[in-house]
Amino acid sequence: MSFSLAVNLISSGILQVLIMAAPMLLVGLAVGLVISIFQATTSIQEQTLTFVPKIAAILGSIIVFGPWIFSSMMQYTIRLLNSMPNLIK
Repeated sequence: MSFSLAVNLISSGILQVLIMAAPMLLVGLAVGLVISIFQATTSIQEQTLTFVPKIAAILGSIIVFGPWIFSSMMQYTIRLLNSMPNLIK
């Protein structure tokens, strides 16, 4: 296996992880921003107010995007396993 092939495998794996994590991160970011604006306008500084809605929103996004994440990971794994003969050379 050449160095460029190893770098290509690692970069495609990292890109796949980022693509699969993006929906949850964006939902958490949006909910956190809304909660921060709410806290700034009402001067409520309760710590649990930030965590509970974010956790609920991220769990909801996992439920919504879970099938897509699973199929995306399955397609990546199949591509990786199909390219194994090329990696051994």
